[in-house]
Amino acid sequence: MRTLILNGSPRPRGDTAGLVGIVKERLEGEVREVEAYRADISPCIDCRYCWKNPGCAIEDGMQEVYAYIKSCENILIASPIYFSELTGRLLDVGSRLQTYFCARAFRGEEPMPGFRRGAVILVGGGDGNMEKAYDTACTLLRHMNCRGIYGLVASHNTNERPAVTDRNAAAGAESIAAFFNN
Repeated sequence: MRTLILNGSPRPRGDTAGLVGIVKERLEGEVREVEAYRADISPCIDCRYCWKNPGCAIEDGMQEVYAYIKSCENILIASPIYFSELTGRLLDVGSRLQTYFCARAFRGEEPMPGFRRGAVILVGGGDGNMEKAYDTACTLLRHMNCRGIYGLVASHNTNERPAVTDRNAAAGAESIAAFFNN
């Protein structure tokens, strides 16, 4: 079993990483984590190459991510919330999934075989408004052929307490691993 984690946090030891760590400790099989703030992945530049061709014209770290997406069974999107949305760098990575949309919409092709399971972890220090970010994450997961998407795991008020001490969030992270392992 293979799992891809798209981590949108700029903090390698922050709240998002803490909950991702709980998932990773319990996952079976191979795990590949793409840290958006440290990855060599540029945003989509709307060159429209993918309107007529498979893949992407930008040659960077996303080429390896595309290959891993095709071969994995599980995809986790994890991010802090910035102004009720996923982080900008994670959205940059997500913009490169445009090639999957274009395959279906313009070329009439299915860009990858099979379905995957997906899940979303969101953390925030603010008001707890996570609906927009969750909708965005689910849209990205669906473009990667995730059909079984686990319910949102979230930790609010992380300015006051670390996410790993949020019992519901920690239990949710454990449940994601169990969902992916089945």
